[in-house]
Amino acid sequence: MTEPTTDRATRVPLSVLDLALVADGSTGVEAIQRAVALATDLDALGYHRVWYAEHHLAPGVASASPAVLAAAVAARTSRIRVGSGAVLLSTTSPLIAAEQFGTIAALHPGRVDLGLGRSFTVPPSARPGGEGTRADGAPGGAAAVVPPPRPPAPAVPRLVDGLYVPPAPPNGFNDPALRERILAQQEVIGVQRKPADFREEVELVLDVQRGTYRDRTGGAYTSPPVEGAQFDLWLLASSGGESARVAGELGLPLAANFHVSPATVLDTVAAYREAFRPGVLEEPYVIVSADVLVAQTLERARVLAEPFADWVLSIRRGERGAIAYPSPSAATAWTDRPDAERALVADRVDTRIVGDPETVVERLETLVRVTGADELLVTTATHDPAETRRSFELLAHAWGGADRTAAPDTGRVASGV
Repeated sequence: MTEPTTDRATRVPLSVLDLALVADGSTGVEAIQRAVALATDLDALGYHRVWYAEHHLAPGVASASPAVLAAAVAARTSRIRVGSGAVLLSTTSPLIAAEQFGTIAALHPGRVDLGLGRSFTVPPSARPGGEGTRADGAPGGAAAVVPPPRPPAPAVPRLVDGLYVPPAPPNGFNDPALRERILAQQEVIGVQRKPADFREEVELVLDVQRGTYRDRTGGAYTSPPVEGAQFDLWLLASSGGESARVAGELGLPLAANFHVSPATVLDTVAAYREAFRPGVLEEPYVIVSADVLVAQTLERARVLAEPFADWVLSIRRGERGAIAYPSPSAATAWTDRPDAERALVADRVDTRIVGDPETVVERLETLVRVTGADELLVTTATHDPAETRRSFELLAHAWGGADRTAAPDTGRVASGV
């Protein structure tokens, strides 16, 4: 195997988004235990940060409490940054999220990231009884939260400087049955808070952290675990809409979602950069997410990747959300799927980066070049946790090892300014 031609010293840092997947035949308890154990390996391998998503009532995903997982991992690691990708403002207020992560940062200063995903009000007609509800557009997603409508993506695939950008899937989150299922789950979750304007909620976190927060009447409030807390605030976005714009206007770092919404990633990054003004950061900083699976050979990687389409299909059309991750032997062959199923998941299957180390590195380099990413956030799904761990190990070594991926802290809000 030949070494990729790109100088390893020029490669951006690698980070991980972990969903604590529940493999078919396994349990949520085991998935959480394995996620914490995996983080210690990621720390040793030199990954820059590990984030945890917020999912609820999804049989195949055990990452429901990002703050709890981040705290557990921070206590068991020595270097890697920990955080959320993302805390959903449909279920948690920005102040409570800041207090959770500020508490973690008090014990692990300079190693904590608070990633927030925005909320919006679903029109009253969207649910029985005429009541509104809330939704989120975070890259990590959530099985029980309705994503907001997205700007229309191009209807045809594009090849942009070597990066395949697929068309958006048909229907997607506008599918009535899917939305009905998600809204029903919200009743169980107890989604009741009414978020304010997204920018106001983000500014609340920043102001409380700076010790300058005033409510609308001029009343001053102080939160001891948040004021001066050494965590970095991130916004997560799946389109070129409000989240990307607010991140740019406030000079915050952005996580742009390629792994779930590949059709819109270029619009997301462009909108952020266009809106950017110096604020928390002097210059834009973008993480781009990618779904990655590395094996020693291309053939082995393809075998391990076979269940992915079944899993994505369960998210986009299933009755209960993400299923427990299937084994390769139980997967439906791509050629055996009806055309409608293939169309619904093709964007994610076709943009998942699967292969041997050299192939994966080459495709990730293309993703960095085309998006201008300052960092990559990779997520990996397999039925066997040992294969997931091996994928991260192979990628870290192929990318350049700990001395390359352990980038220096970018100094966003660690000083509370």
